[in-house]
Amino acid sequence: MFDVGEALVGRRFRALDLGCGPGSLSARLLHRFPAARVVAVDYDPVSLRVGQGALGSAGGRLRWVDAKLGAPGWTRALPPGRFDAAFSTTALHWLQPRDLAVLYKDLGRRIRPGGVFLNGDRIWSGSSDRFYSRLAEKVRSIRFPGRRRASEWTAWNRWWREAERVPELAPLFVERARRNAEHPKDGDTPLEGHVRYLRRAGFREVHVVWADLENRVLLARR
Repeated sequence: MFDVGEALVGRRFRALDLGCGPGSLSARLLHRFPAARVVAVDYDPVSLRVGQGALGSAGGRLRWVDAKLGAPGWTRALPPGRFDAAFSTTALHWLQPRDLAVLYKDLGRRIRPGGVFLNGDRIWSGSSDRFYSRLAEKVRSIRFPGRRRASEWTAWNRWWREAERVPELAPLFVERARRNAEHPKDGDTPLEGHVRYLRRAGFREVHVVWADLENRVLLARR
């Protein structure tokens, strides 16, 4: 993702990190590109507080924004002006298709002409391709013999259990529940839907620039 972004917008840019969580992608961006500035956006108050506590403002180069991606008017929470790039990893597959379409439409207005959007996520090609789904599961069983499917969530669930024990985060877990900010159990817009929504939003070029089974990096250029 970073190599493609650098090839298209250079090393000095203003970027969005969409569905930032506690900021792991933002931290990597700022380390790789010392002249970059990042606006990290998420709706989960716990993740945002953990990220702010760990990374702060990174010397004024990182700004945190509390906004619900894909909700009407979510971009009003962003600082003014256009962005050179937007990045996201393993976040947007949780959005329902209608919310994803709104998100991409809004991105089309806030990313400058020539700017890019790069999304690294689980993106299926065809929402009902059962053969490919079975193939992906079989390949994973070959790569990770003896590993149960559910085990990939072990670290994720442990992280949240430990966070719930931190007294300072208790009020934010209450707010998290009120917002219903936990990931829903469905979403998964297929690749064809991503491409259609991005083109409707004004992105001229839409390409898969890397893929490993259902995991893909999707590039869209304004």
